[in-house]
Amino acid sequence: MMPRTASSRRPLPRRAGRRGFTLLETSMALIIIGVGVLAFVEAQRSFMSNNEWSSQTARAMYLANEIRELSRRLPRHDPVTGLYLETVDGNPVLRGWGPEAGEIDAGDFDDIDDLDGAVFGLEGNHAGPIDSYGNLIPETNAAGVVALDEEGHPYGLAGWTQSVKVEKVDPFNYSTVRAPAFKEDPQGSFPGRRVDQYPLRVTVSVTYRGMFDSEPREIAAVSWIVP
Repeated sequence: MMPRTASSRRPLPRRAGRRGFTLLETSMALIIIGVGVLAFVEAQRSFMSNNEWSSQTARAMYLANEIRELSRRLPRHDPVTGLYLETVDGNPVLRGWGPEAGEIDAGDFDDIDDLDGAVFGLEGNHAGPIDSYGNLIPETNAAGVVALDEEGHPYGLAGWTQSVKVEKVDPFNYSTVRAPAFKEDPQGSFPGRRVDQYPLRVTVSVTYRGMFDSEPREIAAVSWIVP
């Protein structure tokens, strides 16, 4: 047996160590992860914003149509006194447009022109918002319990307001607004048109003012013609 010399020995192969991430690779990975997280957060924010707007629009349309339903059972002008022109000191004065004496809230209104200028809600001149029967639509909590004020009375939907505008329009062109006292005298074969013989256009604007809003925002507006 021949002795093994130093020259005949083969060196053992060295195991290569695992190479770690370089600083550049780590930075790129962090950037990719960060962009993904930001995109996810933005998508969630956009979804929540769209969902909130959809809910607000649906509620605003509901509130506008409640006023429309209320007006459906009302005549254009007061069923007792009507709408007419009275001569005072030689000048014609319109009588009967707007709420009559003693008509204070929605339950007292008995004709459509009573609604002109009415604002139902915290921002307005009447309690509100109201439903199609003129009753207050109360604020409720998550459990469905009606919210009460300090005196134990229910209060209306927080932040919501219904504003009503009633206009007299030309019977042949609804886009032409006439003054409440406008009338047409007889001319030729035309018999004339009295002050109370014109269609009405009713417009309801529904606004919302959130907790952090400096001004109310119009969410929906609905108009219709009462011939």
